[in-house]
Amino acid sequence: MQQPSYVTVLYTGGTIGMQQGPQGLAPASGFERRIRQAQAGMADRTGLPEWRFIELSPPIDSANMQQANWLAMRDSIVDEASRGECMGILLLHGTDTLAYTAAALSFLLIGLPIPVLLSGSMLPAGVEGSDAWDNLFGALRVLQRGIPEECLAAETVPGVHLYFAGKLLPGTGATKFHSEAREAFQVLPRTTKRPVLDAWPARLDYRQRRATVGLAVLPVYPGLQAAQLQAVLGEGVRGLVLECYGSGTGPGDDEAWLRVLREAHDRGVVLLAISQCPSGSVTLETYAAGSRLQQAGLVSGYGMTREAALGKLFALLGCGLSQAEVEYWLPRSLCGEAAGPARQG
Repeated sequence: MQQPSYVTVLYTGGTIGMQQGPQGLAPASGFERRIRQAQAGMADRTGLPEWRFIELSPPIDSANMQQANWLAMRDSIVDEASRGECMGILLLHGTDTLAYTAAALSFLLIGLPIPVLLSGSMLPAGVEGSDAWDNLFGALRVLQRGIPEECLAAETVPGVHLYFAGKLLPGTGATKFHSEAREAFQVLPRTTKRPVLDAWPARLDYRQRRATVGLAVLPVYPGLQAAQLQAVLGEGVRGLVLECYGSGTGPGDDEAWLRVLREAHDRGVVLLAISQCPSGSVTLETYAAGSRLQQAGLVSGYGMTREAALGKLFALLGCGLSQAEVEYWLPRSLCGEAAGPARQG
């Protein structure tokens, strides 16, 4: 059997390939030619694999990212993997929603036999001081030599990762924390009590197609009214990520607020609790206020980031699992949702 011989570069748009337009920087086609020109001009091209280029048309600003775009990426990646000639995927993406896409693809591609790296840049390629070529060619070198074993989550070898500023970050643990710095992404220390699985259900396998899902994210804040919560949980919403205080608390003495949650849960909405804190974990039973949320139907997301929580809900509901099935799998780690430290690439 022929060994995989190349990396597929999947270009979706983003700052890395943007060019100046009348209204500012905008996504542009024709990025393959610019990459090859940059590679031809490099003094040291050692460690770079052969690669082929695919552009998802039209390339977009990642601020315009939608679930349909995630599904299109998933389809392209699965098609490439099925050829048996590709050793890995480098997906080029804008930074604003890069961590969301990395998390979503982590859950959409469970069991994929080749690694997927996502990268981009804070400044467009060709601009003075840009990080574009360092990130792009650095990611290609990682795919050529293979993901270091210490960076792999046991559940999802080889899995989905970010490569940015010389570091490999887990796809389900990264967050964009700086709007300007070259090291714009990091993995914050979070704890988890979820067991690691030896296997996952066949319906979550990467070959299973998904559908778009009505989802919402809402932070709890002082003064949040039941009517506002009701509006967020309007028609078509099948899952809510509720960003709670601390270890998973909210207005547990507000009966109208709790009633809105109970009614949503009773009609089949999945309610997932995560913490607003950048570190730590949700344990709803610690405080009475959290216990009341749990009694209203919330499931703990433990140490999941907002990006991972949204991506996991999307993948679970999008494959047709019932409310009870989704609530069963949410507390169980499917692809390393417990965030770990960044690793040098």
